[in-house]
Amino acid sequence: MQIPMSAPDITQAEIEAVMEVLCTPHLSLGPRVTQFEEAFAAYVGAKYAVAVNSGTSGLHLAVIAAGIGAGDEVITPSFSFIASANCVLYERATPVFVDIDPLTGNMDPALVEAAISQRTKAIIVVHAFGQPADIDPILAIARKHHLVVIEDACEALGAQYKGRQVGTLADVAVFAFYPNKQMTTGEGGMIVTDNAEWAALFRSLRNQGRDVFNAWLNHTRLGYNYRMDEMSAALGLAQLRRIDELLARRDAVAALYNDQLATIPGVDRPYIAETTTRMSWFVYVIRLPNGPTRDYLMAYLQEQGIPSRPYFTPIHLQPFYQQTFFRGRGDLVYSEMAGETCLAIPFSGVMQPEEIDYVCEHLRAGLERASESLWPAPRARINSLR
Repeated sequence: MQIPMSAPDITQAEIEAVMEVLCTPHLSLGPRVTQFEEAFAAYVGAKYAVAVNSGTSGLHLAVIAAGIGAGDEVITPSFSFIASANCVLYERATPVFVDIDPLTGNMDPALVEAAISQRTKAIIVVHAFGQPADIDPILAIARKHHLVVIEDACEALGAQYKGRQVGTLADVAVFAFYPNKQMTTGEGGMIVTDNAEWAALFRSLRNQGRDVFNAWLNHTRLGYNYRMDEMSAALGLAQLRRIDELLARRDAVAALYNDQLATIPGVDRPYIAETTTRMSWFVYVIRLPNGPTRDYLMAYLQEQGIPSRPYFTPIHLQPFYQQTFFRGRGDLVYSEMAGETCLAIPFSGVMQPEEIDYVCEHLRAGLERASESLWPAPRARINSLR
């Protein structure tokens, strides 16, 4: 059996929505983007939503709106996808990494205040794997020190923190719609905020710096081509109409994994915090705490047609960051431990029960073989999976 790492949940409704756009003269800068923005803002509960071509672009524009520039510092976790730190570097500021809660994998609020300096301008809070970070104490610290708070909600559409919707918890939030996300536009992202001035700025910056009153080739400020096209917006609209179904399907797959993995020794299942009213399953990440078995397990699973991925390599250990900031191991203990023990296994809303059975059967077999020291050395091809 060959199982994909992830797969989008696409129906005839999405196909027809995109085909309708292709039969119009508006493939960009048309009505679908506006419709998608309005529907998304209503779903999240924000006043404004601005569509962009990726979550990374959205984070970049949020950093600009926050007034972050050369010499400033932004506090953020290292255990994250690299975009949550790169967006700071784009504006020549410096990301300051704090460690994570070892159970949730999210930023530890208790470590934030000590990381603040006179140059700190903002905090980027990441909701890792679809679980909301414990943001209330972070917001309290931010207000005390007059800092902007940006939610990186790229992995957490539909999640709820203490009954409140992710995306409405801070000054601005960013979502992403890559094909492995809860809903997809192929490539794409969305910025949400209640700040009217920022929303207008985002619309200008994504469109080469044009303002609404500018003539076509007049540009008020330095901008970017971060626009979302009409086909992507049409796909997003169709997916958003199904969002409750899409989230429920992922809930069901996660529940099946939770049940089966409970009986497999050597596997820690995802931990759900008390503050998480609703988990929004982006990926399904297990931990392998009992020794250096991950590479062996990945090799075994690959031979059975089951892909898996280490999730994440902490940002401060990425080659570019080590070369730029001279960071090494030992600075962020729990982030590094998570980077060494976490493993993402196949997950999507379209996974079938027999596929979940197959994955769990071979997870058990692989771990048993590892514990019995029956495996050969990991094959070189494992390096290509990282």
